[in-house]
Parts: sequence; structure tokens; C-alpha cells
Amino acid sequence: MLFGKPQLFFLTIITKKNYTNPSKYSSVLFCVAKFVIAMPFVAIYLIYKYRRRHLAKDGNIEEFLQAHNNFFPIRYSYSNIKKITHNFKQKLGEGGYGSIYKGTLRSGDEVAIKILKQSKAHGQDFMNEVSTIGRIHHVNVVQLIGFCFEGSKQALVYDFMSHGSLDKHIFTKEGDKFLDYKKIYEIALGVAKGIKYLHRGCDMQILHFDIKPHNILLDENFTPKVSDFGLAKLYPTNYSIVSMTAVRGTLGYMAPELFYKNIGGVSYKADVYSFGMLLMEMANRRKNVNANVEHSSQIYFPQWVYDPVKEGESVEMEEAVEEERKVIKKMIIVALWCIQFIPDHRPPMNEVLKMLEGDVSNIQMPPKPLIYPPDEPTDDNKVNIGLEIFSISPSAPTISTNFPFGDTNDV
Repeated sequence: MLFGKPQLFFLTIITKKNYTNPSKYSSVLFCVAKFVIAMPFVAIYLIYKYRRRHLAKDGNIEEFLQAHNNFFPIRYSYSNIKKITHNFKQKLGEGGYGSIYKGTLRSGDEVAIKILKQSKAHGQDFMNEVSTIGRIHHVNVVQLIGFCFEGSKQALVYDFMSHGSLDKHIFTKEGDKFLDYKKIYEIALGVAKGIKYLHRGCDMQILHFDIKPHNILLDENFTPKVSDFGLAKLYPTNYSIVSMTAVRGTLGYMAPELFYKNIGGVSYKADVYSFGMLLMEMANRRKNVNANVEHSSQIYFPQWVYDPVKEGESVEMEEAVEEERKVIKKMIIVALWCIQFIPDHRPPMNEVLKMLEGDVSNIQMPPKPLIYPPDEPTDDNKVNIGLEIFSISPSAPTISTNFPFGDTNDV
């Protein structure tokens, strides 16, 4: 159509309109011709830049995989992935990361295969996932069986989790997806053990940065597995504060120090905060923020539940018996410790696990979690900080409770 009737008609109109000014007509025609001639070269250049950038990224990933080959699980070809999934016959789910399909290995073992979408971030996500869970083995961390990398075709092969993700069980009461509090408590213990292992059970400190119900998978026995390490970072075990180039995580579970730089550095305590938000949702079987509640004071559950628990009132949960209420109360108190605004005021995961496994009567009630930073900023160099420091500021709440954990490198 470039030299068809529409273009001839356009030129005819110009000719008639500018009959008395041929120089102006010539300049317009020259600009149009220059644009038409330049277009293919611009397109070729953009395609070249795109291909060069992606080839460089693919080359970096391949170089990374070859350099660490001895530490990684089985590498599958893309044709193998198609066979394992029976040509992607059964889709289990889909998200911003890509799609997950069910597959069967030659041994008969069922697997879940994540086919990654292509974006600028997923090259790094792919390497994060392979380099972290490819090297660890724990009953409460999902097992990466293998991976596929063939340029734009990237896949991750996991053990199949027949009961799916935790969010489908704590936010619903439909049929067999309903979980009693005994099972919820056992799942909470398992998740805590998995995170503790990531923080202190490996030769490197693994910070997950995206602990949430959707990333906790359940096998046929409802054993929880921490999954999705696309945002994870590895650090030496002696690092108490880590460097971050960008905020990472899911809103509602992200620790405040990721946004407020004056309250303390980023560390494994960010995962502790996320676990606290997860634990609170498990205890209440609802999202922590819920605009559909009867009273506006109940919109943010951690704030609303604090006073009744502190006053020793029974935590009224639907269909929960007395013994279950004690477990719920314990989970809530531990969660309140985990979501303290200042990172130094949160316990490490080994202390979290001790509290969850212990008797609720032995757990000290934490201060009410803040929603905004205190007026008195926390200096990273201060140690053994007690919550009484907030009483120094006239506008800050007066709290006399001493913090039992302090500033520690013990993760």
C-alpha cells in the first residue's frame, strides 16, 4: 500500500493546494521520502539491539549455569519438558511469573513444572531460584528436581504438591479444603522450621523476601514447603545487615525497613516480619486487611486483636473449642512479636520457634505494633534497645516493656 491509491490521493491534494508554491511541495515530499526510506533501517537497528541484549542475557545465564554446574540439580531439554507434561496438557495455575503444569517423570513420580514468562526480571529470577533451592534440602522447603534453560525457554521442575498453596485452605471453608486449628498450628511450626533453616542451616544465609500464604505449598500429608525463591538473596552467615538495590516482596507482607531507612537496616528480620503477617492470617483465617468487616476498627486485624489478647480475653474464633483458642492466642502473640515495626525488636526465627512450641503462659505480651515510624528514629549502631526509648519523645506512646531479644546476629 506504500505507493497505492491512498498515497497518490494524498499527493494529489498537496499538489493542488500548493500549485503556486512548488518549493514548499518539494520539501514536504522530501521529508516523506526520507521517512519512508529510514523506516526499514530503524526497524533493523531496533531488532538488532533487542536480539543483542537478549543474547547477552542468555549468555550470562548460560555462563552462570556452567560455572556452578556441580551444585545444581538435573538439567532437562525443552523437548524433555514437553514429554514430561504430555505437551502441557494439565495446567495447575498461572500468574505473573508464568504457568505451572503437572507432569510425570519416567520413574512415575509426579512433578510440577513452572514455565517462566520472558521479561527483563525473570533472567535474574531464574538464576535466583536455581542457585538457592538447587543447593538445599529440608522437609519444609520445596525440592527443586531440575530445570530447563534454552534461551527464551526456561522451566523449573519441582516436587508435586497435591494440596496446592496455603492460601486456598486458610481463606476458604469449602469442602475438604477446610483445615482445623490443630493442622494450621502444625503447618505454622513447619513453616517456621523451614525459614529457620534458610537463615541458619546452610553455608550461606538465604533471605526469602516473599513469605506469604501463596508461597507455602502443602504435600499429600499437609506438610508445608516454603517455595518461590525468585526474590531470594544469598549472603554470608555473618552478615547482620544486607545491602539492597531495590524493594522486593508483596505488599501486606513486606517489612517496614524496606520502605523506611531510618528505623534499621534490612536483614533476616524482614522474613521474620513476613512470617508474622502470615501467622496472623493463619490464626484468624482471614486477610490482615479486610474492608468488609462489620466494624471499621476491625479492618486491620493486628491492631484490633491486640487489646483483647492483652486484657486476657478469650479469642473468639468461629468453630474453635477452648483448647484451640489457646493455640490461636499463642499464634497471635508470637505474630505480634514478629511484626514489631523496628527490626531489632523482632525475635530471630529460632526464638519464634521456641515460643510457638512452648506454653502460651510463658510468652511475654509484646508492645502494640506501630503502623508508622516512631518520632525518635532508631540508629543502627545502638544495641540492647528497649521499648522504653519511645517514652523519651513527648509525642511517642509511653511503653515500659523491655524488649527481651535485643540486637543480635543470631538468626
